[in-house]
Amino acid sequence: MSSDLRHRLGARGERLAAEHLARRGLRVIEHNYRTRFGELDLVAFDGARLVFCEVKTRRAGSGLPWDALGGPKQARVRAMARQWLAERTDRPHTAELRFDAIGVTIDAQGHLVSLEHLEGAF
Repeated sequence: MSSDLRHRLGARGERLAAEHLARRGLRVIEHNYRTRFGELDLVAFDGARLVFCEVKTRRAGSGLPWDALGGPKQARVRAMARQWLAERTDRPHTAELRFDAIGVTIDAQGHLVSLEHLEGAF
């Protein structure tokens, strides 16, 4: 799969994940925040806590979204969250943080097959 197709697939998964969060009452306050550690997919706020969401999107039949969410990736997401917290002084200030994972599977025609949201995934 070319990098352009991967990028479009990932962007579609992130849009679907952001819509899912909005339906659940969370307000997405940051998309694709770039750091020296990588890109933080979504940051949302539910009125009580900040939620850092790692979105993994896959084509149906190409493995599970969670296959790419091992310990090293989790550590990078935490590092990205620390940087975001330090740099975004205009953010909501809360005592509670949560790290979620959202797995999106898309079929060959571009239709949503599944969306799994793991709250407090790591």
